[in-house]
Amino acid sequence: MTKNSKFILQDTRSFKAKTRDFAQSMLFWRGRKKGHIHTRDITLDDLRAVFFPKDFHEKYQYLGSIPWNEDGDIFKAMEPLVIFMDHKAKPKWCPRWVLRFLHLFGSDNSIGRVRNRTLHNLEKRLTKGIQLTDYKTKWYDYDLRISVYGTDQMQDLADAIEHKFYNDGLRKDLADQIKELDPDTKFDKGYTTKMLKEELERLENTSL
Repeated sequence: MTKNSKFILQDTRSFKAKTRDFAQSMLFWRGRKKGHIHTRDITLDDLRAVFFPKDFHEKYQYLGSIPWNEDGDIFKAMEPLVIFMDHKAKPKWCPRWVLRFLHLFGSDNSIGRVRNRTLHNLEKRLTKGIQLTDYKTKWYDYDLRISVYGTDQMQDLADAIEHKFYNDGLRKDLADQIKELDPDTKFDKGYTTKMLKEELERLENTSL
């Protein structure tokens, strides 16, 4: 749950320090370095994406790690999750460009960096800390792992997407292996995993 979010930190700096930090983040678009921490340069294209997003990734990038390849299988699998997270994260009264603006100038369009603590905390407060922190494949290209910070509903949806993505990918993989051994086979990815494994095992034993 997002109550008492660990992403919303208490800012104890003085008003003067907050004002200086805010001015630096707004007036100077070049990245800054302080020790091991550095921020990126903000470009005109970054500003264009805030007010005029050209695709799905730019529209919802305030949520974190958003899939960008709209023709890819991962994008198609995760699209419902992103839309649901946006529905829960964006206040009804708040335009989405405001959240993208805060994400750019407050969080440097990233998961881990903080460009401006005041804007960063405001973003997390408005979105209740909801974030798609990461997605990747591990052992196989269909072994999708999704990391979210949000409600139990979001985690359940992410788990369901992972499970379906794996099962669909596994059935396709088994069907392709069967097709290589028996080009005239009737088995395709529409069969159950158990039936495909049994047929693949039968073909492999037959070829020995």
